[in-house]
Amino acid sequence: MKKLKLSNVATVTVFGLFVCAFVFTSAKYEKVQDEWIVPSFAKNLKNPTDPTDGDGLFMGKSLYAKNCKSCHGKSGKGDGTNSKELKTFPGDFTTEEFQLQTDGEIFYKTREGRDDMPTFKKIISEDENVWFVVNYIRTFSGN
Repeated sequence: MKKLKLSNVATVTVFGLFVCAFVFTSAKYEKVQDEWIVPSFAKNLKNPTDPTDGDGLFMGKSLYAKNCKSCHGKSGKGDGTNSKELKTFPGDFTTEEFQLQTDGEIFYKTREGRDDMPTFKKIISEDENVWFVVNYIRTFSGN
């Protein structure tokens, strides 16, 4: 029987740990989200609120904490306490890819929902309040 060198054992061990980590993190969500197609009319919606308005940002933060934080996380990275129960990753609002969306796209996705993401048409019934949430989500850029 041939003896394995310590460096070979270490290599095999590290590789094994890598494979286990990959399997466990990949298995967290059943599937990757399909591309979310937003109609052109929604992409072009203009945000009627002032994104720098302190009262509006406070309202957006409050609504986010009540309705979004449990899945999307405190700082929008998709690591909320309920995110582990979802079939798909809830998304990371801090990424450049997310932040490059128009306000209209984010508004539409929040209002309409799909799959694990519920519709907020009745929960946040006033459009202005959804726009405040959009403005607050924009503050996650670069976190």
